[in-house]
Amino acid sequence: MYVYDAFDRTLVAERVAEFRDQVARRLSGELTEEEFKPLRLMNGVYLQLHAYMLRIAIPYGTLSSEQLRMLAHIARRYDRGYGHFTTRQNIQFHWIKLEELPAAMAELASVGLHGMQTSGNNVRNISTDQWAGVAPDEIEDPRIWAEVIRQHVTLHPEFSFMPRKFKICVGTSSHDRAALRIHDLALRMHRNAAGELGFEVMVGGGLGRTPYLAKTIKPFLHKRDLLSYVEAVLRTYNQFGRRDNIWKARIKILVHDLGPEAFAKEVEAEWQAIKDGPLALDPAVVTEIAGRFRYPDYMRLDDNPPELAEKRRGDRRFAAWLDNSVANHKVPGYAIVTLSLKPEGGTPGDCTAEQMDAIADLADRYSFGEMRVGHEQNLVLPHVAQRHLPAVWRALDEIGVAGGNIGLVSDIIACPGLDYCSLANARSIPIAQEITRRFHNIDLQRDLGRLHINISGCINACGHHHVGHIGILGVEKNGEEFYQITLGGKADEDSRLGTLIGPAVPYGQVADVVEDIAAAYLELRQRPDELFIDTVNRLGVEPFKERVYATR
Repeated sequence: MYVYDAFDRTLVAERVAEFRDQVARRLSGELTEEEFKPLRLMNGVYLQLHAYMLRIAIPYGTLSSEQLRMLAHIARRYDRGYGHFTTRQNIQFHWIKLEELPAAMAELASVGLHGMQTSGNNVRNISTDQWAGVAPDEIEDPRIWAEVIRQHVTLHPEFSFMPRKFKICVGTSSHDRAALRIHDLALRMHRNAAGELGFEVMVGGGLGRTPYLAKTIKPFLHKRDLLSYVEAVLRTYNQFGRRDNIWKARIKILVHDLGPEAFAKEVEAEWQAIKDGPLALDPAVVTEIAGRFRYPDYMRLDDNPPELAEKRRGDRRFAAWLDNSVANHKVPGYAIVTLSLKPEGGTPGDCTAEQMDAIADLADRYSFGEMRVGHEQNLVLPHVAQRHLPAVWRALDEIGVAGGNIGLVSDIIACPGLDYCSLANARSIPIAQEITRRFHNIDLQRDLGRLHINISGCINACGHHHVGHIGILGVEKNGEEFYQITLGGKADEDSRLGTLIGPAVPYGQVADVVEDIAAAYLELRQRPDELFIDTVNRLGVEPFKERVYATR
């Protein structure tokens, strides 16, 4: 956990006081809704389909048990008893009353939580790998570098009114668990030929109406130059990004129109003018920031204790959970546990106040008071002793978050869709719910293997449908809900965009189509361990298209 200092606490408290005054002026009629809009957006407050929505930042996806208990309290006191975890490592409350927003924000501020820069045309919450600091394949803890950037861009006057929102992601592992290439700016740590640590810089990623994967503009950037180069990218975007057309304002359009080489040339020119100035990172500053992260006092434990193997042999459900929800930890004797927020018939990413309180208690007991939020809309206990896994599983099972479906067909990413969002064309949640009902059999899910379904209720692609193994996009046709289906997308280190298989299908047929695709895969795969995505890559989408439209 990163421990915020007095400056951070003062900043958040002052922002709450400022927003309290703005809300009072809106309620009194001194401000119109149009005048209030940019002020509320700077604090993560949206006006959605039915009510105001509050989005809270969870920097690089790390939460303390104290903070999670506060989120449970906010859900219970100010909302309808639950919160919704998003693909940006944030949490949203969809039923907040405007007059109660300042009080809710003040309580959140007491534990270091806020909504600053979770909306608006600025640099959004910096995201990273939910296994940061514990992943066996990482070079360094990426949260340190995310925190360096966060401190620089928070309320930065030059980057608070950009052409459009700007999303940054940092990764330091060989396997990309953070979906780097769908971000406006992505930084991947690696070693160069000389063995030095630095970053590959990728820009121009983003989904939505015109999806692009980020392009590499600098293969290697020394750590010293991280902040100055990020600043150069932001300045270049601020200078050349379009402000006359909301659909063409994202940096992905600028990079595409200029070309990655021309964009990189502009950034390089900007960077050369500032790289040796005050933004050149002093190692002592990085060390000071790194020193504010508190790491667990791990015990010396044996890997794979005998009682764990015995429990695995004796309980089939527990064994399935171990295989799908538990991952190796960088410290011997410990494990990373992913909690599924994707129950059968449930809303992906929703977590009740009661569940949050229970998970906070479990984090205190088994994970050094810490948990994480992943972009797949699940939670993580990152520091669980392997000997405690049976007890953790039983406790998680009692509160409904021990589904052994992580990475399987029912582990669906979905936006709130037309049930909440005023921008949506179609519903996402009911589609996800029906698919989980169709694939409730865990043995079938395990036979299908790793298969990611992503659902978006409109072209803005908040459900990241373009990079789902199966992507589902809701569209509107003559007042009715239809859904386009894409296959073959990926969001990892081998990221790619999915391919549209054919005409959109009606709302009532979507789950049938997914079943047809799954059945076709089981027939077409060359061997049981050939993953769905590999079968699609080998054969293309035509065999699946034929199966889907044969009787439609």
